[in-house]
Amino acid sequence: MENKMFCYQCQETAGCTGCTQAGVCGKTPRTAKLQDLLIYTTKGLAAVTTQLRNEGKTVAPELNHWISENLFITITNANFDDEVILGRIRGTMQHAQTLIAQLEDSTHLPEASLYQAQSDAELEEKAAQVGVLSTENEDIRSLRELITYGLKGMAAYTKHANALGKENEATDAFAQSALAKLLDDTLSADELIALTLETGKFGVDAMAALDAANTGAYGNPEITKVNIGVRSNPGILISGHDLHDLEMLLEQTEGTGVDVYTHSEMLPAHYYPAFKKYKHFAGNYGNAWWKQKEEFESFNGPILLTTNCLVPPKESYKDRVYTTGAVGFAGCKHIPGGVGETKDFSALIEHAKRCAAPTEIETGEIVGGFAHNQVLALADQVVAAVQSGAIKKFVVMAGCDGRAKSRNYYTEFAKALPKDTVILTAGCAKYKYNKLDLGDINGIPRVLDAGQCNDSYSLAVIALKLKEIFGLDDINDLPIVYNIAWYEQKAVIVLLALLYLGVKNIHLGPTLPAFLSANVAKVLVENFGIAGITTVENDMKLFFGEEVTAGITSDMRIGDILKQYPNAAEVLTGFGMHCLGCPASQMESLKDACMVHGIDVESVLSKLNG
Repeated sequence: MENKMFCYQCQETAGCTGCTQAGVCGKTPRTAKLQDLLIYTTKGLAAVTTQLRNEGKTVAPELNHWISENLFITITNANFDDEVILGRIRGTMQHAQTLIAQLEDSTHLPEASLYQAQSDAELEEKAAQVGVLSTENEDIRSLRELITYGLKGMAAYTKHANALGKENEATDAFAQSALAKLLDDTLSADELIALTLETGKFGVDAMAALDAANTGAYGNPEITKVNIGVRSNPGILISGHDLHDLEMLLEQTEGTGVDVYTHSEMLPAHYYPAFKKYKHFAGNYGNAWWKQKEEFESFNGPILLTTNCLVPPKESYKDRVYTTGAVGFAGCKHIPGGVGETKDFSALIEHAKRCAAPTEIETGEIVGGFAHNQVLALADQVVAAVQSGAIKKFVVMAGCDGRAKSRNYYTEFAKALPKDTVILTAGCAKYKYNKLDLGDINGIPRVLDAGQCNDSYSLAVIALKLKEIFGLDDINDLPIVYNIAWYEQKAVIVLLALLYLGVKNIHLGPTLPAFLSANVAKVLVENFGIAGITTVENDMKLFFGEEVTAGITSDMRIGDILKQYPNAAEVLTGFGMHCLGCPASQMESLKDACMVHGIDVESVLSKLNG
């Protein structure tokens, strides 16, 4: 079947190979292609700004903001509005044209910088030519996309810092130079691998800058109990990650009789001291982003999406969905406002007043607020627990949640953890286990929630501080296991940041990224110990020092085996399985594939695990 599109930037991409007919996220082929063109023209603009800097000229902060927002718009589940994306493409071409006139030397600019279209038809035609598959070499394509997705994640952090008045010219300059290099066909795989790790370095810088911006504006997160029930007033539900949007909303709803509830990644806002003064800041409603179709329905009031993740809304509540910033969906009301501007939420507030109070879906409290400052305040208590043996290991279970049933692995994994382990988490992955009653160790909760995926920096700071306290030379000597769930591109920059910091043996699930070619996956496996997950039982044995019954099991899918163990292809083809590249074959379990080929599965397992 002919591809109508091609996208494999998120974990849920079809068949763990790529969405070709429509996005699992809900985007149409047209939207996917327009996003490809937006990235292409943004790379072209970045090549111009990079040349400007090379000539000693200044790039205006507004241009840095424009480029960051372009990248943010293309993150999974952010913007589905084709007209908005077309407007950004036209604006990006215009910016490039204006800046080229300021250059002393424009002779070496790439075609993407010079591209100008006269009509929408030309744009549509070009959009079909510049997608992911336009890079023919699979390994070069894989590395380019890995870097691109890392830069998208970095742009999200940068944009949030910008919203709080913080600029980081060095990070912007690097991101734009990296985008320009992705247009250079002379760069080798080795050079792109080096650029990948450099992206991780600047990812750390971007996360540190956002952490400083958030804590500078709102104080250091502190241990907080968050109500998950409801009140009797009408409410507004705010989702996403933008704390500045939340601040403006709380200010404008004060005294109106409208309560404000957080949803999904906005939950950690309750941990910041500055927001606790608002008596109408009611609590958290619901769970991770992927449950929003049911939870937005039952909330009854309007919902404000400040960033991803937006699931295409049902008609029954679409009129209650408002977007802002990088988020967009045709038919939903958009609230404008850029960096430094005050957004007007009056329409949203008046809408809320006409709505019923939220329908209660659960009751109780959840505890969070364990960002690095709070955990380090407990350092003596934590160290004593480790030295006494009360805490044997920490397990980093940060990252993302998602729809796939395979993600129930993380709930079962958390339940199965030994009682002397503590979970360090950030991001919406925590919704798989943050409402379990896992207890505490000497008063230390067994789930330490550092906050949003944006706050993953806290987990790195905690690890580095523990390394210092215990006098270790290598961060990998700490009693920390990394079992991270991923979904979209902010998880990619977190991964690259951890690799830059020297963290090894990170396990990713529920599948390894589809955008990793076999050779690129092999580099990550051999140099950093990157691996996937198997079963809860086997992974418990692996992480906690017991004998592993099998690295590969008969229930694992062929695609997952090849991603985790690239050399397995030689073994499988040796048994006569020559259709490994077929998406349908990759979705089969090893057991089913062996049955189809008339092969004894135990013989194959013995050879693979040997």
